[in-house]
Amino acid sequence: MKDIEWKLLSALMQSGRRSDRQLAKELGVSQPTVSRTRKRLEDNGYVKEYTMVPCFPKIGYQILALTFVKVDNTLKTAEINRARKSARTFLKTIPEIVMLERGIGMGYDGVLMSYHKDYASYTTYLNKLRELDYLDFSRIDSFVINLLDNIQYRPLTFSTLAKHILQASEEEKKK
Repeated sequence: MKDIEWKLLSALMQSGRRSDRQLAKELGVSQPTVSRTRKRLEDNGYVKEYTMVPCFPKIGYQILALTFVKVDNTLKTAEINRARKSARTFLKTIPEIVMLERGIGMGYDGVLMSYHKDYASYTTYLNKLRELDYLDFSRIDSFVINLLDNIQYRPLTFSTLAKHILQASEEEKKK
């Protein structure tokens, strides 16, 4: 990626609501350069979406859950394909799930990230997960975060990662 692409990507991650004119001023380039670069980043898949990160407790969510799951390892290929289709349908019914990804670690195959209004809604969510016949029921574990806790070390943000991306691109230029 070009230097301006790294800088723009970092700036957008820190605040995607700035205009191309504001970004151009900040980056020291012309507004058309920013517009073209933004379009190129979008077209090439570097920008998946523009969004904001709300204050979850203020909008009624008290719990963030990371739920680790294990797929039943006795499934045959046809059953795995059915399970994948079922998972896609399942995700449409549980809007609290903001991420589901496959992975490796701690004896699990995947992780779900979800937000819940309260403990009762979290319990309902877990019960729905247990209905999925392709998961190993003995291997569903969660790490639950109280979003109302007064002590927060680094809440969800992409600003720090954006600064790291910019720093790494600057270091790469020096080589």
